[in-house]
Amino acid sequence: MGRVAELAGVSVRTLHHYDEIKLVRPSSRTAAGYRAYSADDVERLREVLAYRRLGFGLREVAELVGDPSTDAVAHLRRLRGLLLERRDRADAMVAAIDRELQARAWGLKVTPEEQLEMLGERLYDAIGGAYTATRSTEPRIAAQIWDALGDARTVLNVGAGTGSYEPADRDVTAVEPSAVMRAQRAAGSAPCVAAVAESLPFEDHSFDVAMAVSTVHHWGDPIAGLREMRRVARRVVVLTFDTDEPGWQDRFWLTRDYLPEFAAVLADFPSLAGMANAIGAHAEPVPIPWDCADGLFEAYWRRPEAYLEDHVRRAMSVWTRVGPEAEQRAVRSLGHDLDSGRWAERNGDLADVDAADLGLRLLIT
Repeated sequence: MGRVAELAGVSVRTLHHYDEIKLVRPSSRTAAGYRAYSADDVERLREVLAYRRLGFGLREVAELVGDPSTDAVAHLRRLRGLLLERRDRADAMVAAIDRELQARAWGLKVTPEEQLEMLGERLYDAIGGAYTATRSTEPRIAAQIWDALGDARTVLNVGAGTGSYEPADRDVTAVEPSAVMRAQRAAGSAPCVAAVAESLPFEDHSFDVAMAVSTVHHWGDPIAGLREMRRVARRVVVLTFDTDEPGWQDRFWLTRDYLPEFAAVLADFPSLAGMANAIGAHAEPVPIPWDCADGLFEAYWRRPEAYLEDHVRRAMSVWTRVGPEAEQRAVRSLGHDLDSGRWAERNGDLADVDAADLGLRLLIT
């Protein structure tokens, strides 16, 4: 027990307590009568300590590790998803601190509200809270998604966020790992389960269709998540992004001329072909209308002034991922080009375009 405590970075007293409350019980004893941990015991201890260090209470941990339908791989995937969410929160905190430092360097007054931005739910406002203001269902994109659902009656919405694009005329179950996003779901929304895509807590073929909208790029293991969707549903519909086309980052003037760092954000993202092959899907292009109601990253391709608005950018995870320096440089350069007329000279041909193909793709099985 002493050696296990040393390796795990906890006290022997902690291990005795876990044994007493039947959370982690050594399965054998040595000839001298000392408690001995098997490989399975150590694996369970690892899971317990990982959940504890993520802030879960002992009762919650007991329920998590005691779930007979969840194996070691599922726990690892869940832990990975939780850690990624924590990383995004940390990134948002750094961005909030950088904005305040810059404001103070310029001699600008920082309000108490702005000072609290880096704490609590105000922090997640920087990357999630703005969804209720700028992110909503775009009817024309929704029509394409809902058409792909076909005659499905039961739908699982994975990475559901605040509930955009959930069809009102189907029996929907939502999955969303972020408590902050779940809290922003409207009253009367579909029931929402706290889980990650890579480890869905449902039996095989529990749903007619599993859908995922603009969320795969947030998953720790996109291919594993897609395969999980295929396992629990008879069909899969996924709105994602195509990085297979040569020069794909030049499709959109914002990433071509102002934010080349966008390519690095998706550097580890699976290819569209790889995602399609993983679930046996075909891909359809999803045009973005010029007046798109959903404030996704590419939504304002014909309304460039919107990208100068902080509250608009805060609902786009891309800006958090590229960092404040790249964001400030891009906004500054875009603002200058809009004022000088250079943007209009470069992109004047967009004025008469009603919808643009900027890489959104619908994978359908």
